Amino acid sequence: MTQTVEKKEETAGKIPAIETAKPVIEDPGDVDYAAILEAYDTSLKDFNEGEVITGTVLKVSRDVVIVDVGFKSEGVIPVSEFRDGKGEVTLKVGDKIDVLLESIENDGTVSLSREKAERMKIWDSIEQAYEEEAILKGRVIERIKGGLAVDIGVRAFLPGSQVDMHPVRNLDSFRGEEIDVRVIKVNKRRGNIVLSRKAVLEEEYYKQKEETLKTLEEGKIVDGIVKNITDYGAFVDLGGIDGLLHITDMSWGRVNHPSDLFQIAQEIQVKILKFDRLEEKVSLGYKQLSGDPWLSAAENYPKNTRVDATVVSVTDYGAFVELEEGVEGLIHVSEMSWNKRLKHPSKVVEVGDKVEAVVLDVDVENRRISLGMKQTEPNPWDQVEETYAINSIIKGVVRNLTDFGAFVEVEEGVEGLVHVSDLSWTKKIKHPSEVLQKGQEVEAVVLNVDASNQRLSLGIKQLEPDLWEEFFSKQQVGDVVNGKIIRLANFGAFVENQEGIEGLCHVSELGARRIENPEEEFEIGQEMEFKIIKLNLLERKIGLSIRALTESEVIEDRWTYTPEVATTSIGEIAGAQLGELRKKAEQAKGGEDQDDES
Repeated sequence: MTQTVEKKEETAGKIPAIETAKPVIEDPGDVDYAAILEAYDTSLKDFNEGEVITGTVLKVSRDVVIVDVGFKSEGVIPVSEFRDGKGEVTLKVGDKIDVLLESIENDGTVSLSREKAERMKIWDSIEQAYEEEAILKGRVIERIKGGLAVDIGVRAFLPGSQVDMHPVRNLDSFRGEEIDVRVIKVNKRRGNIVLSRKAVLEEEYYKQKEETLKTLEEGKIVDGIVKNITDYGAFVDLGGIDGLLHITDMSWGRVNHPSDLFQIAQEIQVKILKFDRLEEKVSLGYKQLSGDPWLSAAENYPKNTRVDATVVSVTDYGAFVELEEGVEGLIHVSEMSWNKRLKHPSKVVEVGDKVEAVVLDVDVENRRISLGMKQTEPNPWDQVEETYAINSIIKGVVRNLTDFGAFVEVEEGVEGLVHVSDLSWTKKIKHPSEVLQKGQEVEAVVLNVDASNQRLSLGIKQLEPDLWEEFFSKQQVGDVVNGKIIRLANFGAFVENQEGIEGLCHVSELGARRIENPEEEFEIGQEMEFKIIKLNLLERKIGLSIRALTESEVIEDRWTYTPEVATTSIGEIAGAQLGELRKKAEQAKGGEDQDDES
């Protein structure tokens, strides 16, 4: 709906408009039409299409809003251009509003737009903000290719590279967020606006950094925000400058990972440990805000004190336990049990276990505390010397076999070693598994006890008489014995005189004539008589001879005897015959050819 006002002639490119209301005529008879026309002409304003002008709201209906802009006729604008985000219209009669004069028709009507006027104003403000490098508020609409769409009154583009000072992996997280931006490119004709949030952040960062650098100094306690977390520490924003809080400076105690103590964006207090103003490097400490617990560790944990602790780590050589926050001790695997040979500490403890231990040693300077678990129980070795007398016979179970012997458990926590040389008097045993097996119950003789070093020496062969000793006590040089050839070699024949007792008949003693190859003259298993020409108990050697059987004298030029290991009977025999044998030995020939390998 429009009102038609008397037309005037249009001037080139300009349309006159009414500036003021019509003059009041008091008396129609006195109307001065010339004065009216003159007043009308002087009250008209010039309008250009595409210009933003101010108008007054005359009426608000359900569909349209009528606006007086001082022209011949009022403008009509759809009411939809005035609805807010909730769909409501708060406009009322008499309000002043800015509208865009879109066009002027020949009949004097005008086409107005409030939306376009607002856009024109926004574009003007954006161009001004661009010139002045001003900061604008914007709301992120959505993620688009290459960046974000931001509403700053009109739709603008925020490239992904301009979102933050650091690369942002998840741009969707900015959706709906209100941010500060700066216009870095504008083209009104194309409707193109490019924004930067990074420029705003950098400006704030450098301003803040400049202020922070003025106040930083070593030893000062400052507030910061955890900015990033790595395996070796956390970076803390102190206000425009980042400091490194190393994992070793986070706690006096054990820290497996910085994320166990801190989270990104967490506000914390830290102490400045080192500050290089030139390099702008800051080292921070968190544990330094509290006292060092090791300073009082010697007083709190004296030797032989029983303590309760928590297992925090298990290694191949022991378990680390926490006595209090910041104070840890080591329980070595050897200090975990009196009676178990532990291959790994995990057989006894696990991380998180509560254990009782005894303080063995405290080294405050090196921050070390040695602890023992087995010391909380009686040591079974304390009674071993009284319980197991030397030469007593014990029973035990074979627990382990090694190349050098067998470990036999005689009671819980006490094991003895049967050396491989103490398994048999007569057999040459290369490995204990030839005669023993794990789990086997055996008897043994106690040979030696060393409780201080927790060693118990046992012997199995000592359960039986020494066959060699028996043989030597019954035989003497010159006796004739029966034997069986069990092995042949180029230097002679090995002869078994009785089970477990062997002697050597050297090649020079195999006969009256010289024998080059014993294997051609004799056979394994052949039984025959030999004369004893040598006895050595210490080396357990017996020299035999076939040749001596046919001779009247015993050939013995290298016979030796060791009285330290001989029995009384052997000593008597040796003493009675020693002088005679030495004389005969001087006359004997061929004895020098005997091989000591026998």
